[in-house]
Amino acid sequence: MEIVRHTIKARLYRNHLTTEDLDDYTARVSSERALSLEEICRSARDRGGADMPVEALKYAAGVVLNEMTFLLGDGYAIDTGHFRASPRVRGVFSSPGDRFDPGRHSLLVEFHQGPILRRELRRARVEVLGPADVEPRVDRVVDVRTSSVNEVITPGRNLRVSGHKIKIAGEDPANGVYFHSDSAGASVPVPGEDIIFNYPSRLLLVIPSSLPPATDYRLKIISQYTTGRKPLNEPREVIFDRPLTVK
Repeated sequence: MEIVRHTIKARLYRNHLTTEDLDDYTARVSSERALSLEEICRSARDRGGADMPVEALKYAAGVVLNEMTFLLGDGYAIDTGHFRASPRVRGVFSSPGDRFDPGRHSLLVEFHQGPILRRELRRARVEVLGPADVEPRVDRVVDVRTSSVNEVITPGRNLRVSGHKIKIAGEDPANGVYFHSDSAGASVPVPGEDIIFNYPSRLLLVIPSSLPPATDYRLKIISQYTTGRKPLNEPREVIFDRPLTVK
């Protein structure tokens, strides 16, 4: 039996993929904050015993990561033992003579865990913390044009949003769906008529065609929706925790 070296905490969420009357749940990891490359290198020095200054570790790791990125761009697969990464073309080609069209197709990289990571995960204990709170949240966004999940979004095309208590409701003029990017200096609302489906657990909307390219868009929902008879007195804001990309 593997020695337990880690503890991963998880909360339970009702499983909406099954019939809603069934009393079953799925577990979602209560993720700690994302670590930067510098923080990982500092941990490698302090915990892992790496006999190198943090800046030297960061430089060497950056060189390797940049080279892997370059090679993936040339179509190579990468197998580090910790993970395997490989380029993938997504989209439908209409005929044998059809060519790659960025408007209909996308290029992405898929990652799969390798044997070293699988072995380490066998040493992790999962601590279930019980049901999660009932605060509104966005779980997943799917770009209908490219089928990209929580990643690329296509201006002018449809976006499926799933979550909990995300229905747009109430009379406050701030209520609605927004796409915000710090790097692009944009905070663009979705017109009300472009929200096609508006349900507590799912939205279908048209992504604003005016979004400039950026890699740090955040989906923001402002609403007074509640399960009670009356809307909330003040709007409540929900921000999806995954950055979205407009190419």
